[in-house]
Amino acid sequence: MNVSFEKYHGTGNDFVIVDASVCVPNRAGFAREACDRADGIGADGVLFLALEPNYRPPRVVMTLVQPDGSTAEMCGNGARCAAVWAAEQADTDEVMIDTLAGTRYASIDDDGATIEMGAPDFSPNGVPLAQDEPLIREEIGGYEVTAVNTGVPHAVAFVDDVDSIDIEQDAPAIRHAEMFPEGANVTFASPRNGGFDQRTFERGVEGETQSCGTGAVAIAVVARRLGITEEREISVSPPGGNLEVALGERYATLSGPVEPEFEGRVRISTAGRLDLEA
Repeated sequence: MNVSFEKYHGTGNDFVIVDASVCVPNRAGFAREACDRADGIGADGVLFLALEPNYRPPRVVMTLVQPDGSTAEMCGNGARCAAVWAAEQADTDEVMIDTLAGTRYASIDDDGATIEMGAPDFSPNGVPLAQDEPLIREEIGGYEVTAVNTGVPHAVAFVDDVDSIDIEQDAPAIRHAEMFPEGANVTFASPRNGGFDQRTFERGVEGETQSCGTGAVAIAVVARRLGITEEREISVSPPGGNLEVALGERYATLSGPVEPEFEGRVRISTAGRLDLEA
């Protein structure tokens, strides 16, 4: 069985895109192999996208399967990549994206894509947390952590210098803490002139990614909550580039560049293995 794919990235957060009309019997297994950077295509996730062009604006249903085979509710950079892909397919500059976290509006221009990210949720049920009160500046794994759901759970810690963090060593204790019954992305941030630097250890990827859109929004909303900034338009810089977060009264938006990388085909063998063709 042959499967065509396209590869996109948003500030280094990269995704294999597969048209959801193509039957992939085992999406979890496909994602595990496709995302493998040594023997597969290499990516932070696989986006299965179903475009419905007759809606106004066009609608795309997004399912993100992560490298460990799990399905994520939302991904800011993944949704921005999906928006650009769908806009090119439908010849438009705005789309609606249906995610497991809800429907999100996106607009596309020469600088990339801007997407609604929904309302951040600090509540214990919304994150979720294994306690009855919000988690604000509590010590977990040696860091002062604040928890928020910005489409997926995030544990945010502000530090003096994100580059000094041994993220692969320090983040797993927070990611797997009993406080987070469904786990959490772990996002470290340090203030800089005009915004924040960011590093994120992603649940499902089980490692650091070059960028995390939900993490950038989490930094912005937590910084506002803690009084670290009073700004509503906040620049966040993960290793892969620059993102812009705008905090509105009801929801946040995330903006940044999106780039196509390449396209190709893989053959799924009867044993479920992937063979790269192009």
